[in-house]
Amino acid sequence: MMKVSHNRAVLMMVAATLMWSIAGVVTRHLEHAQKFEVTFWRSLFTVLSLLVILPWMQGRGVFARMRRGGAALWISGLCWCGMFTFFMVGIMLTTVANVLVTMSLTPLLTALAARIFIGHRIPMRTWIAIGVAGFGIAYMYGNQLGQGVSMAGTLVALCVPISGAANWTVTQHSHAQGHDVDLIPAILIGALLSVLITLPLAWPFQASHWDLGLLASLGLVQLAIPCTMVVICTKVLKAPEVALLGLLEVIFGILLAWVGAGEVPGHDVFVGGSLVISALVVNEMVGWRGRA
Repeated sequence: MMKVSHNRAVLMMVAATLMWSIAGVVTRHLEHAQKFEVTFWRSLFTVLSLLVILPWMQGRGVFARMRRGGAALWISGLCWCGMFTFFMVGIMLTTVANVLVTMSLTPLLTALAARIFIGHRIPMRTWIAIGVAGFGIAYMYGNQLGQGVSMAGTLVALCVPISGAANWTVTQHSHAQGHDVDLIPAILIGALLSVLITLPLAWPFQASHWDLGLLASLGLVQLAIPCTMVVICTKVLKAPEVALLGLLEVIFGILLAWVGAGEVPGHDVFVGGSLVISALVVNEMVGWRGRA
């Protein structure tokens, strides 16, 4: 695994969030591909990309090591599969802003899952942040329900932070047991499982050549490369830094969908999303200063 300086890791995290954020605006310019086919092609192109990136970074022996990775590696892969699949289906069912604000709950749900399943103590500031973020989400979704907006996409999107929380809880528990999960092979496993799960749901294919070009760019530029970059950054940056910089995806993604696809976020998204993001920022900043 390549090593980078702290400043370069920060720049890489910003670049990764910018690459992640293109998913919404790109999918809004697809011609014929539907939700499960979109997920299938993006995951397939991610697999093909990682089959090149992974041995280049870790040597050809990485595939043999994956077979000896243990249960935690495969559980992590299943969680990545959930994040990849639920994210793209959610994007196709509801607004980009809804999905991204919902996804931003991942750090708080991770803290809650770690408390329930592996006994991590949650400080009072995090309990307050969970309460504020929960109120923000309830406000956003409550207003949308009152306006008759379908909640199908929102419920699917909620499965993304749940999958993310499960993933980080499994990897934290494995680390505590002395077995670190290699996350880049886990990402490959997740993308491959997503391909296998969505293939029967995506058939018959309807994507045009234009669609395939856009989805190939998502597989490589929006998923394989930035996920690899973030795994490298986590070796250098502290968890609060990663969490705070990761929030840029929400801002970038909403702005890109607004400017590039005319998808204007509603008042409820501004209010609810602001509460969620503010709770996350304050929680991480207070915790960071306390540890310093």
